[in-house]
Amino acid sequence: MRAAVTDCRELAVRFGLPPGWLAEAEPAAARFGLRLPPALLEAAAGGGADDPVLRQYLPRGEELRAVAGFSADPLRESGFRRAPALLQKYPGRALLVVSGACPVHCRYCFRRHFPYAQHVGDLRPALQAIAADSTIEEVILSGGDPLMLDDDRLGRLLDALEAIPSVLRLRLHTRMPLAVPERLNRALLARLGRSRLRPLTVIHCNHPREVTAAAAAALERLHQAGLQGLNQAVLLRGVNDAADTLCELSRRLFQHRILPYYLHLLDPVAGAAHFEVPEAEAQALVAEMQARLPGYLVPRLVREIPGRASKTPIAPGYSGKK
Repeated sequence: MRAAVTDCRELAVRFGLPPGWLAEAEPAAARFGLRLPPALLEAAAGGGADDPVLRQYLPRGEELRAVAGFSADPLRESGFRRAPALLQKYPGRALLVVSGACPVHCRYCFRRHFPYAQHVGDLRPALQAIAADSTIEEVILSGGDPLMLDDDRLGRLLDALEAIPSVLRLRLHTRMPLAVPERLNRALLARLGRSRLRPLTVIHCNHPREVTAAAAAALERLHQAGLQGLNQAVLLRGVNDAADTLCELSRRLFQHRILPYYLHLLDPVAGAAHFEVPEAEAQALVAEMQARLPGYLVPRLVREIPGRASKTPIAPGYSGKK
């Protein structure tokens, strides 16, 4: 983490980015900071400002423009707060915001404006609320990134959740296998593997080049520890809005024992409008994936609509072409 690039000028030198980019990037980074760790720097090596991997993390002037329909709280998460650090959007499962920190700052992040200071802290009220509600069978650890917690703190949190009889499943949403593969160390995976809860790891990978050799080794360790791995991606203009890229992403993930799960339409968060892919185009891309891949390699195209009881599936559109 100490080796992550956090300065726009250093990034400009490393990738040979034009002065025009730097002039617009620094004001954007002042509002939402740059953070890009070595593994993802490697994945973007050789790319310029429009490289599909690097594009996800580069601050740009477009972030500062107000766009109708894009807001600081696109999923209205403030309305789903049950206790400090506890959000419940859907029946049967609840989300713990255990960290406000991330190993990498994705420019399209739907929580880029999230008031972490109001949510991250003492987890005891959230744990008490979970224990008092026997309908909550699954707890999702999120943030930020839950694996920003060290092994001791994460272990104590697992102990507390395992002591709640009604909790049966544990889900971790993390970028760590790609951003800081070393974080998936043997001690962490051993602790997760021996949990009485059924652990599930949902990684977030948008482009096949993000699965570097180090990331692939981390995913193999995840499998050896007995943890089911899923991927959720976000459909992003200029990153993965091509059928070839999406098909290769599914193939590469499955080669490393990760099953494609969701392909999200962009959440309309302020600062990310330049990544939006129209719904009709997204439907056509998924239809093309269905024509080229076995069904288990085609993620579900979904949109998150506040107040709905689950993610909203978006059926693929068919052009009639062979």
